[in-house]
Amino acid sequence: MSSELNPGLILGQSKEERYKILLEQMPHLIQQEDHWLSSLSNFVAVVNQVFSDVSWVGFYLVDNGKLVLGPFQGKLACTQIQFGRGVCGKVAETLLTEIVPDVHKFPGHIACDSESNSEIVVPIIKDFVFIGVLDLDSTSFNTFDEIDKVYLEQLVAVLITNLTIPFPVK
Repeated sequence: MSSELNPGLILGQSKEERYKILLEQMPHLIQQEDHWLSSLSNFVAVVNQVFSDVSWVGFYLVDNGKLVLGPFQGKLACTQIQFGRGVCGKVAETLLTEIVPDVHKFPGHIACDSESNSEIVVPIIKDFVFIGVLDLDSTSFNTFDEIDKVYLEQLVAVLITNLTIPFPVK
């Protein structure tokens, strides 16, 4: 990493202010010359560090027609998800960000962590090709909202711009 995020900038800030700081810092944290795996790992680490209400953050990447667990921070996770199954699988089909205030009310929710209560999943698309999803969970209900959607989509856009990734695998 060529630059480190200063946690002092984040403490005491509103959610939106934390996202704005992350957007400013992300191009310095994730650079084109960095290996894609390192970039994804640092991305989830910084999101995990900045948002204490997030219990799990990670990537699921397309591999042979399914989503396969990528870099993450949090408890053990499901290693494979079929398109159409759970929140991640739905996003793989619709290619639209999904905010779930209560995962227990989501039809077909996959309970990788029984303590998870809310979730947001953002599709990752590079050069018009779906390569995976960014998944965030929380043990609280109603954690994620339109602010998260707007800024996580922007952070994924910065990530994709600064990422050379050999995906998807057919």
